[in-house]
Amino acid sequence: MTLEICNLTSAYNGTPVLTGVSDRLPGGQITAVIGCNGAGKSTLFKAISGLCPMQGNIMLDGCAQSLAHRRQSIAYMPQDIGASSSLTVLEVVLLGRLGALGMRVPQGLADQALTALDMFGLASLQTRTLDALSGGQRQLIFLAQALFRAPKVLLLDEPTAALDLRHQLLVLERVRAYARSTGTVVAIAMHDLTLAAQFSDRMAGLKDGRIVAAGPAETVLTPALLETMYGIEAEIETAASGRLRVTPLRATTAAER
Repeated sequence: MTLEICNLTSAYNGTPVLTGVSDRLPGGQITAVIGCNGAGKSTLFKAISGLCPMQGNIMLDGCAQSLAHRRQSIAYMPQDIGASSSLTVLEVVLLGRLGALGMRVPQGLADQALTALDMFGLASLQTRTLDALSGGQRQLIFLAQALFRAPKVLLLDEPTAALDLRHQLLVLERVRAYARSTGTVVAIAMHDLTLAAQFSDRMAGLKDGRIVAAGPAETVLTPALLETMYGIEAEIETAASGRLRVTPLRATTAAER
């Protein structure tokens, strides 16, 4: 499975947000989408998912996808869930496959929903209502719902933003294992560049609605590109684990850039 984005352009109220974005995301791998606030990461995910107007082509395995097909094949989890409901945790996850639900939920489907919850240690919360949980717990539940949908493409917009350190690692470990085992195309918008380097197979860097770099972390996380994308001076080193570590040092001025 591959996702190809071809010359994608999107605008809000006539103001361009994405301009000519093209990339090829392989299945079974994680692509970390990086860039500063306002670079276009969320708009890119919404455009791919069919949630905002766009021009260009979205292709899965070389086949152009209609809006209806994209909405069936792509699961998108926004960074701000902001959801509060009296539905139980299990019911929320089951809504991920609304089309398969009837008057009674098949036991097999309920078991799969519980398995998705258990991936993040949430099975014990299945009878709790969503409005009784913390923001971080709700974020994990909607991630479980996204995986329960079994999409061909999974787009996660800052899925670790509300999580503690342990759960950040747990989520990224589980999502990486899920991508490997299912061949799903996974893209994750992230601000923590060290975590992005640790868990992604490749990166795509956005600036002003354009991709300015794409490829392995070693080719994207360079001092020059980080200054271009973020306006910072950063130190990049290889840790004892063999992974890249990014240490921001200072914000640079426009004159320096």
